[in-house]
Amino acid sequence: MPLKTLAKFEVPYLQILNEHGKVDGRLMPKLSDKDVLYLYETMVYGRLLDKTCLSLQREGRMYTYPSSEGQEAAQAGSAFALKPEDWMFPYFREICSHIVRGLPPEKYLLYWMGDERGQQIPENINNFMICVPVATQLPHAVGMAYALKYQKKKSAVLVYLGDGATSKGDFHEAMNLAGVWNLPVVFLCNNNQYAISTTLDKQTASKTLAQKAIAYGLSGIQVDGNDAFAVYKATLDAVNSARSGGGPTFIEAFTYRLGDHTTADDASKYRSAKEVEEWRKKDPITRLQKYLEEKKLWTQAYQKKLEEGIQKKINDIVKAAEGIEPQPVESIFNFTYSEMDWNLKEQLNSIK
Repeated sequence: MPLKTLAKFEVPYLQILNEHGKVDGRLMPKLSDKDVLYLYETMVYGRLLDKTCLSLQREGRMYTYPSSEGQEAAQAGSAFALKPEDWMFPYFREICSHIVRGLPPEKYLLYWMGDERGQQIPENINNFMICVPVATQLPHAVGMAYALKYQKKKSAVLVYLGDGATSKGDFHEAMNLAGVWNLPVVFLCNNNQYAISTTLDKQTASKTLAQKAIAYGLSGIQVDGNDAFAVYKATLDAVNSARSGGGPTFIEAFTYRLGDHTTADDASKYRSAKEVEEWRKKDPITRLQKYLEEKKLWTQAYQKKLEEGIQKKINDIVKAAEGIEPQPVESIFNFTYSEMDWNLKEQLNSIK
């Protein structure tokens, strides 16, 4: 029998807004000026809130914190493509996504201050909790997508992950089941080039992460993760397809982590200052600002007013988070199970 080719595959790449603020009008999604300003203002808000969190951590007012600096477009652009009835499963670096989805920002701060009440999501917001253990949110998201399909709901699931998560078993199991069951789930991978200090070429021999979708029968695409328009369009296409029965999609957002992995990390030990500066030239906020300026929608006065208003809001948020009454010790026992068993009752009585 002759050797024959069974199938051929390709990985598309999408960029709409380049680092100089120029757009490809043929690819530009339908976004009003109001929409674009919302994306920009959300990204600026996320950047300033992120900087505040870093300061709080250095002052001993917050625990170990993971900065989102440089990844704002991948977060805001993707979350903006969702409808309220869709579900979002974050990992631990999604500050702008939480803002877009309406999570009260004081809850975000509370969580990183070590108060689990920050994980109490309001009932009208279809967000899952922040997930720190790498890749463990992926099977959860697939389970939710299965439930939505079973209930015949026209909703989609968007789950975030980092490039390091693609090296975990949870990732492959989740991708496989999503493909086999044709589930309404979108995997958005923030490929920020480093899994803490591990570079991508130490994790995979694949030319892209997007091509990992092929093995599981998913649609896969790589986008410029610093381009809010490209991320929005790719996510919008994916969630629309998911809701209509088109199955899952894997999106690789090619971006960069400008800060340390967390406040417990020193990235200068494994990457050069020159590399970071080269990526700063591709800053997602700067390029969107250039676009807005070209359209006469941005001025220095607008920026000053925007930042002052956001910082005042952030100051109020910090006060609200730090001003919350401490939880009573009993809460450790009261919320472990729906009904307290004898063992917990015995422990609770022993501390009274």
